Amino acid sequence: MTILQTEDLKKIYGDGEAAVHALDGISLTVPKGEFLSIVGTSGSGKSTLLHMLGGLDRPTSGTVIVDGVNLQSLTDEELTIFRRRKIGFVFQNYNLVPILNVYDNIVLPIQLDGNAPEEGFLQEILGMLGLLDKLDRLPSNLSGGQQQRVAIARALASKPAILLADEPTGNLDSRSRLDVMGLLKVTSQRFGQTIVMITHNEEIAQMADRILRIEDGKLICGDFA
Repeated sequence: MTILQTEDLKKIYGDGEAAVHALDGISLTVPKGEFLSIVGTSGSGKSTLLHMLGGLDRPTSGTVIVDGVNLQSLTDEELTIFRRRKIGFVFQNYNLVPILNVYDNIVLPIQLDGNAPEEGFLQEILGMLGLLDKLDRLPSNLSGGQQQRVAIARALASKPAILLADEPTGNLDSRSRLDVMGLLKVTSQRFGQTIVMITHNEEIAQMADRILRIEDGKLICGDFA
């Protein structure tokens, strides 16, 4: 079953000779449950691609289909709701709310949607990520690796169709980096969670099921890790 698909995706900034083709005809298909890594150097277009996949920005042309829904067909308000319900995000800088404790950070997106968290599933996530004894702590009292675990739990709590990870280990030391990557791998296997991760780190990318490479806004190759 295909959970994510793009067709001839383009993003152009500027006009005429000054135009920058950040994405230049990206077509890809991601089956449900796959852990996909997209590798590229700075300026290759990988962050732009992730923003398009997550509905954080709109393409100049082409389509993005997530769980059967064409994102280009949604209004801005509909897209905001769809992102909250169907797309989980894990960013390099964690993006936790500093005045909320761990538990409240994790359930915030669900509560914003007017729902209550599924406690059984949430407890399973918290146990797997080693957060059960840290629920009352503020982000400032956690290490970088622990904060990223909270971000992963927040992304998973709503059972999204896809989880998008933007350089999720970029701010971590080598030990925490491997720890977080191991958790993402286990998450994919244990919950059948579809994950798309962008990174410039070749070693980290090898932990995914499949690797795609992007250069100058184009996918140039793909192989299985």
